[in-house]
Amino acid sequence: MDEITAEYAQDQLGTAIELRVRPRTTIAAKTDLGRVRQNNEDKFEYFVSEDPRVLASRGHVYVLCDGMGGHEAGEIASDLTVKTFIDVYLSHPASEATTAMAAAVTAANRFVLDNARTFPKRRGMGTTLTALILLQDQAYTVNVGDSRSYRLRNGELLRLTMDHTVIEEYVRSGLLTPEQAETHPHKHVLTRAIGGDADVRPDIEAYDLKVGDTFLLCSDGVMNHVSDDHIGEILRTKSPAEAAWNIVGQALLGGGTDNTTVIVVRVDDLEDVGSTNAEAE
Repeated sequence: MDEITAEYAQDQLGTAIELRVRPRTTIAAKTDLGRVRQNNEDKFEYFVSEDPRVLASRGHVYVLCDGMGGHEAGEIASDLTVKTFIDVYLSHPASEATTAMAAAVTAANRFVLDNARTFPKRRGMGTTLTALILLQDQAYTVNVGDSRSYRLRNGELLRLTMDHTVIEEYVRSGLLTPEQAETHPHKHVLTRAIGGDADVRPDIEAYDLKVGDTFLLCSDGVMNHVSDDHIGEILRTKSPAEAAWNIVGQALLGGGTDNTTVIVVRVDDLEDVGSTNAEAE
């Protein structure tokens, strides 16, 4: 970790950026081993700063990873990736946040690969990564693999990320229907993963942010047993804490065949800091 993050210094954040909008949020998270697995390879972290400079240039950061690999290596891969992504993203000197996001993915991927080469029992380990960043009045998703990010707005649930799986490519090319994909035995075979290749390319997307938006990050332990329609109903009717517990509970009731992790983030307010600053002057 130190070798990776030493490339960047916290006081080297790019040119000063004015904080115009401060998102106010309610956050809830829950993870569960499931009913089959012997260890939990899912990891999550979030970083919500009160420092105006950090908020202006990097915002709020939420990350979820689902590891893979024998001898508990998947647990190590997901843990290394969550921490490295947040550390490098926050301290990268680029003024463009999306540049820092991409660099953080590259650093996490390199760290997992280096670690796997150093420890033979960890060779082949890897992890998914899905991140949500609330920056000023924008939401960004960063995705590698098949963990997902959703947004509920005005009662409508939208999947924000695309699964990097063989079966998802079949669906996009018309070789399979979405219904066929749901029950396909190879639906979780990944085409991209942190630690899978020396050159990993994340999907980074930007969305406008509105008061009342509720975001869900989840590992595939949720999608194995809980439909999008059911997820939407839970997010519409429950508080973030209740929704997190309820979604994980539904995955366990459905069989709990994998580790299950969720982060729920509700946008309660978008404080117009720019106007406040102008009035103060």
